[in-house]
Amino acid sequence: MAQAMQVLVVDDEETICLSLAAWLFKAGYRVETAGSGQEALTQLKQRLFDIYLLDIKMPSMDGLELLAEIKALQPDAAAIMITAHGSIQTAVASMKKGAVDYLCKPFDPDELSLVMERVAATKALKDENEVLRMQLMEQQAAFLEGIVAQSAAMHAVLADIEEMAPSNAAVLITGETGVGKDLVARMIHLRSRQAQGPFIAVNCGAQTESLLESELFGHERGAFTGAVKARRGLLEMADGGTLFLDEIGEITQKMQVALLRVLEDKHFQRLGGGHPIDTQFRLICATHRDLLQLRREELFREDFFYRINVFSIHVPPLRQRREDIPVLADFFLQKYNQETGKRIEGFTQNAMAALCAYPWPGNARELRNVVERVVVLTRGRMIGAAEIAFLEKSADACDSDGLTLKALEQRHINSVLAACEGNITHAAKRLGIDRVTLSRKLKRYQASLAASGEIK
Repeated sequence: MAQAMQVLVVDDEETICLSLAAWLFKAGYRVETAGSGQEALTQLKQRLFDIYLLDIKMPSMDGLELLAEIKALQPDAAAIMITAHGSIQTAVASMKKGAVDYLCKPFDPDELSLVMERVAATKALKDENEVLRMQLMEQQAAFLEGIVAQSAAMHAVLADIEEMAPSNAAVLITGETGVGKDLVARMIHLRSRQAQGPFIAVNCGAQTESLLESELFGHERGAFTGAVKARRGLLEMADGGTLFLDEIGEITQKMQVALLRVLEDKHFQRLGGGHPIDTQFRLICATHRDLLQLRREELFREDFFYRINVFSIHVPPLRQRREDIPVLADFFLQKYNQETGKRIEGFTQNAMAALCAYPWPGNARELRNVVERVVVLTRGRMIGAAEIAFLEKSADACDSDGLTLKALEQRHINSVLAACEGNITHAAKRLGIDRVTLSRKLKRYQASLAASGEIK
C-alpha cells in the first residue's frame, strides 16, 4: 500500500520537512516537500498527491487556507495537519473542514507510522471502491447493450423496465426459454435502488427441493448429514440487493409456502437454526410456464402467485419480433469476432434472409449459439447462406403444422434427442436448458417419448 502512495509535506521549517521526508521515504512512501502554501500550490499544478501533511501555522498562507485550496482542486484528498501541543484545538477544528487526522510536534516515529498506515489504508480502500464503482458503471453500460432492441415489442419491454426498476416491488418476468428473461432481470437490478448491492441468481428448475432449500436458507453445522460447518444461504447473501429466482414455476408448494413466509416476515432461519436472520431484498422471478394454468391445476399457490406478481413483464419470442434478428445477429457477430480474433464483416443478403425466415424455437439464445458456430467455421470475410444451410433442416423439424405450443415443444425435444442419439446431457445443452429441467419435461412427455424409442 505504502509503495504506491505519494506524499507532499508542507512546513515552513526546513528541518521538519527533511526529517519527515526521511522517515516516510524509509517507510516506502514517495515524498516531496514544500516550504510554504504557495510553493505547495505550484507543485499541485504539476500533479496531485495521495496524502498531504500540512503545518497549521505558516506565514502568508496557513495550513487551513492551504487545506481549502487543496480540497477545491482534489475533493478526495487525504490531509493530515501538523500542529504544536498548544494548537490541538485548532487541529481538531481542521478535521471538520476535511482533514483526516493530525500530528503533534515533536513527532513520535511510532505515532507517525500508525497515523500514516491508517490514513493510507483508508485512502486505498476509497480508491478501490471508486474503481469498483466505475467498473460497475462500465458493466452496466456494456450489459444494457446486450438487450438489443429494434422492434416496437422490445421497446415496450424496455419502457416497462424503466418504469418498474425504481420500485422495490416484486417483478414476474414471463416468456419462452431463451428470450432473455435473465437479461431483463439484471437490467432491472442495475436500474434499481439495489444496484450497488448483490445480484443473486438461482435456477429453481436445476435443483431438487432439498438442495434448493439448503441453497436458499443456508444451514447450521449438523443440520443434516454432511453439514460439517455452518453455511450462509442465498437469502442471506441477497440482503441489500436483488434475488432472482429463475424457473419459479418449477418449485414445489412446500417451497412456495417457505418463500412466502420470508417475503411477508422479512426474516428466516437457517436449516437447523434457532434464531431469525433479517433480510431485505428486491425479488424478481421468471418462468416460461403458464402460472395461471398451474394455479387452476392447484400446482401453484394463489397467495404466492400474487405476492411475486406485483409487476409483470412479458418478453415476446424472437419469431414475433423479427425486426430484432438482424441487429441481434450483428451484435453477436461482433462479440464472437472479438473473442475469436476474427474480422468477419457481416452476413450476405441471402444469409440474413435465411436467419430472418427461421422460426427460432430457442429464441435469442439459439441465435447466439448459431452465430458463434458460424463465426468459428467461416473462413471468408462474409457469412454466406452456405454457412447457415444447416438451419433449413432444423426449420423443417420445427415447422409447427398447426400444433399447440406444448405439442411443438414436445416435437422439438424429440427432434433434438434424436439428433443427440438419446443423450440427455447433450440434448439439454443444445436446447439451452439444464439436465434437470429436461428430465422433468421428459417425465411429462414420457408416454410419447418412450413410444418413439428416442430415450436411452
